[in-house]
Amino acid sequence: MEYELPCSAGGGRVHDEERTSTGALAMQSESVCTMLLQILPPFLLAGFGTVMAGVVLDIVQHWDVFQKVTEIFILVPALLGMKGNLEMTLASRLSTVVNVEKIVSSREKWKLIIGNLALKQVQATVLGFFAALLASVLGWVLDEKLTINNTALLCCSSLVTALIASLFQGIIMVGVIIGSKKIGINPDNVAAPIAASFGDLITLGLLAIISQRLFSCIDLYPYVIYIVCVIFLCLTPVWVVITFCHPESHKLLYNGWEPIITAMVISSIGGVILDKTVTDLNLSRIVVYTPVINGVGGNLAAIQSSRIATHLHFYCSLGSLPEYAMHHRCPLRTFCGKGYNTRTAQVLLLLAVPGHAVFLFIIYLMQGANTSPTPIFITLYLVAALTQVFLLLCIADWMVHCLWKCSRDPDSFSIPYLTALGDLLGTGLLVLCVFAVGA
Repeated sequence: MEYELPCSAGGGRVHDEERTSTGALAMQSESVCTMLLQILPPFLLAGFGTVMAGVVLDIVQHWDVFQKVTEIFILVPALLGMKGNLEMTLASRLSTVVNVEKIVSSREKWKLIIGNLALKQVQATVLGFFAALLASVLGWVLDEKLTINNTALLCCSSLVTALIASLFQGIIMVGVIIGSKKIGINPDNVAAPIAASFGDLITLGLLAIISQRLFSCIDLYPYVIYIVCVIFLCLTPVWVVITFCHPESHKLLYNGWEPIITAMVISSIGGVILDKTVTDLNLSRIVVYTPVINGVGGNLAAIQSSRIATHLHFYCSLGSLPEYAMHHRCPLRTFCGKGYNTRTAQVLLLLAVPGHAVFLFIIYLMQGANTSPTPIFITLYLVAALTQVFLLLCIADWMVHCLWKCSRDPDSFSIPYLTALGDLLGTGLLVLCVFAVGA
């Protein structure tokens, strides 16, 4: 039997019965124990990274730039969500390419990698600039105050942070995917969590330092902000030219904007909730938990999405669904049955509560007994986290199959929506937890 594989990252189709059958059998024979052992270390590493990001956010929220330019709280979830919009999407695309072994030539492989990294820089430029403008507009709508210098500060800080963090994390991501495949680890299990492991920490740290530096010179040398912003925007044509290295990255340069921009808007709504909670309701202690609940949910959903997409690439052509997905699927069927994707969903859902319990304990150790959460809050937090992951895994199952049926590659479209929904659900449920225990 010959399998027909749509080549989402390489263009064209590949017909190679022996290679595809070997890869498909390897996926099917992957035991729960193997899957768990491969997912758990990067999942815990990613969780530790989000904990560190939460601790950093708890510290920097008292810096002058966060106190004077409160719109930056709206910007934070949007920028942190870029790892889902960009890094995790890149990880999912490259993991599929590596798993189905579409590219054999070393020259073609490097063209694909360089083209995708350049594409990611173009997207980071647009998203960073757009996120800052959106944060400024939302801040003006909420508080009816907006200054040109503050808007320029947000735009410059967001742009520089997005470009530096995106390039650094993209290079790490490529190394992880290629290295994991060489040592026999399924990239779908490790790429997304590692992409997020220190992504939040790096992005938040850069944003805090860059914005504080620019804020300190905004009164004496305001022109510096505008010059830096123009310089980084002028790099965009360079990145656009480099995307021509590979036809797929060139193609996504034109039609890959819808999911990442929509996801940015959704994440910004979560940012509005965070901004109002911290500034108007004076619940600043909530920020230490925000990156954790948002990041963990997005990581688990990204793993599920990436694995389902790879599975579809193995067994059917883009636009046609396998028999098990042809009929209406009840959300609970995501976790019931003995299928390949069902088994993954069960493992990921079971990781949510013990994972969050570990991360809460780490926060407690780092923050000290004076800020320790109450048993009621811990219980509500774990229920909220489990609810978030449950909903995201159900949505991931439904969304990936719907995108595939509509001939849209889930590797490029699903993860931005999922991580953005994770940010919105996580922030909203966390605020409800705080109110439930009496703030």
